[in-house]
Amino acid sequence: MSTNRGCLANSLLFMVIVFVPVIGHIIETVMILEDEHSPVGTILWLLVIWSTPFLGPLLYLLFGQHGRRGRVMFGQPSQVQAF
Repeated sequence: MSTNRGCLANSLLFMVIVFVPVIGHIIETVMILEDEHSPVGTILWLLVIWSTPFLGPLLYLLFGQHGRRGRVMFGQPSQVQAF
């Protein structure tokens, strides 16, 4: 098996490894700024997300959206329909 990858494969791998997490962090930042956190809470969540690359966004999605009213929960319908 050859260990020599081409320039295109290395470039694509680099773009996926670097830019996908950065785009995720930007999306998380917008979500934090739109949520109803106190100013100190907003700053702390931004520090958590940007200082811990993979764990920070996961922690925010699990614990930081407690004030969000329209959040979709697993196993529950997103809207209750009246018949």
